[in-house]
This record gives sequence, structure tokens and C-alpha cells, in this order.
Amino acid sequence: MERYRGRISGPLLDRIDLHVEVPSLTYEEMTSLREAEGTATVRARVEEARRLQRERFRGSSVFCNANMGARQVREHCRHDDSCARLLEGAIRALGLSARGYARVLKVARTIADLAGESRIGLTHVAEAIQYRERSWPGG
Repeated sequence: MERYRGRISGPLLDRIDLHVEVPSLTYEEMTSLREAEGTATVRARVEEARRLQRERFRGSSVFCNANMGARQVREHCRHDDSCARLLEGAIRALGLSARGYARVLKVARTIADLAGESRIGLTHVAEAIQYRERSWPGG
């Protein structure tokens, strides 16, 4: 797998918003009686986030957070100083490119939308950073 990953260029990987590794479930996890979040609940939250995005971008050619340009990212992905420090650390530690940085902000905006939050917070930025693959070029 690592050899295959090495063949994929950094600029191509930089265009992928979410890098997620999904581990196998343990027997205990598969047989647990604990209730998972229902599909209807997730669907309602996603539909509300999409509604917020349609409202946010009404009158523009942008229809969702992923399609934001630099101007929209600056306008709709504002964050406080603690988020800025975390992002600065991610740029240094992960070698995020400018494109990778913008993608983290777009994902953080979407996470905040899914949480029903009007402002991007530290937890949203931290989660978005976690979705960037650390071992691939372009982070």
C-alpha cells in the first residue's frame, strides 16, 4: 500500500478533502447492543447543513462549501486566534500547501454546519485537520 501511495502525486492528493482510514471492527463492536446514530437523524442533519449552505451562497455560483473560492473562504471561514494557532501548527507539522490549508478550512466550515454552529470553532478545525493524511505528500 505504501508503494502504491508513493506513486500518487502530491498535487493530486492535495485535491482530496478527506483522507480517512477505517479500521476493521472488533467482535465486541460488531455484537454490541449499543445503538448507533440512526440514518434518519444523520440525514436530517446533512439536509440542514446543505440548506444552510444554499442560503449562505444564494445569488452566487457557489452552491456548497467545497466550491468556495479564496474570497468565500476568507468571508465564510473566519476563525479565532486559537484556531489560527492550531492551523499554523498544522501547516508546519503536516506541510500543508495553500490548497491544503483552504481545504481544511472548507471542511471545518462543513463540520460546523453539521453541528449547527454559525462560527468555526477549535473543535471543527481540529477535526478537519485530522482528515488530512499525514504520510502523503501535500498533507
